[in-house]
Amino acid sequence: MLSKEFSFELIAQNEKARLGKINTPRGIIDTPAFMPVGTQGTVKGIFTDDILQTNTQIILGNTYHLLLRPGIKILEKYNGLHNFMNWNKPILTDSGGYQIMSLSKFNKIDSKMGAIFTSHIDGKKIILSPEKSIQVQKSINSDIIMVLDECPKLTTDKKILSKAIDVSTHWAKRSKTEFGNNKSKALFGIAQGGLFKDLRIESIQKLIEINFNGYAMGGLAVGEKQSDMFKILNESIDYFPKDKPRYLMGVGTPSDILGAVKEGVDMFDCVMPTRSGRTGLAFTWQGKVNLKNSKYQNDKMPLDEDCEIKELNKYSKGYLNHLIKSNEMMASMLISLHNIYFYQQFMREIQTNIKNRTFQSFYKKYINLFN
Repeated sequence: MLSKEFSFELIAQNEKARLGKINTPRGIIDTPAFMPVGTQGTVKGIFTDDILQTNTQIILGNTYHLLLRPGIKILEKYNGLHNFMNWNKPILTDSGGYQIMSLSKFNKIDSKMGAIFTSHIDGKKIILSPEKSIQVQKSINSDIIMVLDECPKLTTDKKILSKAIDVSTHWAKRSKTEFGNNKSKALFGIAQGGLFKDLRIESIQKLIEINFNGYAMGGLAVGEKQSDMFKILNESIDYFPKDKPRYLMGVGTPSDILGAVKEGVDMFDCVMPTRSGRTGLAFTWQGKVNLKNSKYQNDKMPLDEDCEIKELNKYSKGYLNHLIKSNEMMASMLISLHNIYFYQQFMREIQTNIKNRTFQSFYKKYINLFN
């Protein structure tokens, strides 16, 4: 029976690695969890039914992009994104904070108004305030809603990072007020602070005072070294409440995920599986496979002999190599689906090894395989 309210249960730990369960009215999310990115209501190149077959329990959508297309009016006519894209499981939406950084040449920040964008599609002026971001996410009917935050670019300037914390904290308070009291959905706060332990702790403590259903680490995976990301997680993530989910935004490769799970992270999202799929790069238990390489031209073996999703085990590496060289869109579709399937397999194995208290051995075996 599905829960009527959002909740999180911490089931087990193997050192800092955590096994948990998020309950939502639309379904259970076993953690550590990976969320495929469906920025504009689609996980690129993959049918929704096929995503379901990979054991994906939640996907991510993006507030800014869905606000532009298809827009709030259309989403409300469908009663949200679930019906619009034919997805019946939970959806988490990014608030648009990442676009404040990634589309910085199209916007400016006003701490009172929010982020003022010039649409990269038609040039129209868009004001994305904390309140507007929450309103759009409610129209999307998201199950997990993110506060609007300022995500600064990679920098060692503490003044820039401190200002981003101040703005993000102010917006977080306003986001919570707009969110209101809805126990069936969740609102997550987002910590900033770059690679500085003291700033991260300051940001986390300010968010805890506001009190959210879950907490995210923002402002990482923005160009820093992997070792630096792991270091700041090690130094600061335990300042988050133990009884609430911890989400590392925009991460990443299987090695990124493995190292972050080791530090106590519960949730991840990244475009890596599908973006790599579109460039011919596959993730396997033997490591990364660049199917553009001519050495696979005569390879009759599939990427995974045991994969029954869409009968992917019927397609040889040689055939995939041919599709790539022929510029056939089917190459992107097949490899992207394989990668999502592999990522979810990878998460299941992480969960099993935490449960069996063998995670450290699993970590040592695979941490360097995908670098």
